[in-house]
Amino acid sequence: MQQTALHSTPLKTAGFAHPARNVGALGLQQGMTVADFGSGSGAYVLAMAERLGNTGHVYAIDVQRDLLRRIHTEAQKRGYKNVEIVWSDLEKEHASKLAEHSVDLVLISNLLFQLEDKSAPLGEAWRILKPGGKLAVIDWSDSFGGMGPVKKEVVTKDAALSFVRESNFELVREFEAGAHHYGLIFRPVPQKI
Repeated sequence: MQQTALHSTPLKTAGFAHPARNVGALGLQQGMTVADFGSGSGAYVLAMAERLGNTGHVYAIDVQRDLLRRIHTEAQKRGYKNVEIVWSDLEKEHASKLAEHSVDLVLISNLLFQLEDKSAPLGEAWRILKPGGKLAVIDWSDSFGGMGPVKKEVVTKDAALSFVRESNFELVREFEAGAHHYGLIFRPVPQKI
């Protein structure tokens, strides 16, 4: 799996996708357990940890060890005791290493365009979400001349809707995620036996 760091520090992402504002749209409540798939520089991890106020748990899951170390260091510096880093390739089965039905919210932000197998992290999100849990997808709406993915790698909102629905999720709502991003919230649909 190839993942590239789009931003070098959490603070530099605010102008693109507004992590603090977007976290407000996710409906986080004290005590929730959340997982950030492809946590990158940690902007969303840190915003979710702040929102939860050292209650609950935030898992930062990424394949890039150096970025996970930065997230860990920054979380410690800020006094967030509810952040745990998990090194993993999200294109592998059971990649998050989390228990089934143990997470209230999975966030997949700026990741789909980087993956060859887009169904793997969606299947993993479905596996770890609690009944009533939510999946939030935030990604680039287009290629913006040097910002974000190149044109051929963009996962449009319609393509994301299709991928996610094929992985047994249904759309709950959309939200404004920034000038260059879309935001979608889904819930898992129970599989029929």
